[in-house]
Amino acid sequence: MRRLLALVSAIIFVDALLFTALTPLVPKYVDDFNLSKVGAGLLVGAYGAGAIFGGIPGGLASARWGPKRTVVASLLLLAVASFAFASAGSALALGLARFVQGVGSTATWAGALTWISVETPRERRGEAIGTAFGVAIFGAILGPVFGGVANAVGIGISFASVGIVALAFAGLATLGRTSRGETVTLDGLTRAFADTRFVGGLWLNMLPAILFGVLLVLTPLALDDAGWGAFAIALVFFGAGLVEVVLNPVLGRISDRVGRLTPIRASLFASALSAAALAAASGAVLIAVLICCASISFGSLYTPSMSLASNRAEAVGLAQGLAFGVVNTAWALGELVGPTAGGALAESAGDAAPYLVGGALCALTLGATYHVAGRLRPSEA
Repeated sequence: MRRLLALVSAIIFVDALLFTALTPLVPKYVDDFNLSKVGAGLLVGAYGAGAIFGGIPGGLASARWGPKRTVVASLLLLAVASFAFASAGSALALGLARFVQGVGSTATWAGALTWISVETPRERRGEAIGTAFGVAIFGAILGPVFGGVANAVGIGISFASVGIVALAFAGLATLGRTSRGETVTLDGLTRAFADTRFVGGLWLNMLPAILFGVLLVLTPLALDDAGWGAFAIALVFFGAGLVEVVLNPVLGRISDRVGRLTPIRASLFASALSAAALAAASGAVLIAVLICCASISFGSLYTPSMSLASNRAEAVGLAQGLAFGVVNTAWALGELVGPTAGGALAESAGDAAPYLVGGALCALTLGATYHVAGRLRPSEA
């Protein structure tokens, strides 16, 4: 089990690195291609748009043909997208490459998370998911650093190298443990969507994606306006994610012991405060500090909410592969809506507006956890 978890974590690491590598490069592409905040949001959101298309098919593939085959095929697609990104010479080409990266990414996640979920006992599932997600966050925080280095040494060479690494991991994945396919039924999907806690798990994966989408579009531009370079912006996000790497396995263990609701509620409360503070912030140093606070609070929602969705899928008889495909699609919707709608709202009403909307969504969701699940013991989640 440890070898499989290490392999899956390494694969997700590469995927997450690709996802966030664009962050410090946003100001460069805004200048190179004369993009507005709406255009920048569309470029960042292209990843989420591709993930929407890849989520359900990736989940179905993982359930029917096994997570191992799905992971290998997705990594090959991710490598192709990386090579395309390395050679892109226009905003449209970059957007299309990011779109394909999103398709490959969500299928990779569906296969990888299914792989460890079906091989891990229910009582340890949160810890396993938290461990894998912690490594993914390490990839995510290195992504902006990688983007900053790529900006200095050459974007083409850097992203082509990532494509080669993805190919290497596809080869390693073929050596991993093979898991059987699962039975996929429409009844299982119907029961899952009738289950309040499963649907809640979907929303709790979509919400932080929305929040991060806004954060990744607006804060690099704000720091760039203050005179910060790509590498300095990358270091801010690197520092923000270091705590998350350690925190997510701990959150997984806590959610295994006390239930999913307690860490979810704590994260929602902290996220609402962070979003409100970002809306009021003006100085570059303060914004950098708040990026760290927001990243930790937003990211803390993922591990318990993914564990919640996985457990509820098992309870209602939904195949884990399809469950994670649905979860990834929910995340992808958030990843598409956050940067695109956030960029458009910032363009028309100022940067504070999307942060205030995000904070209000967190507050409303926190209230909903008490309304919907108030009669449940935390361990029942």
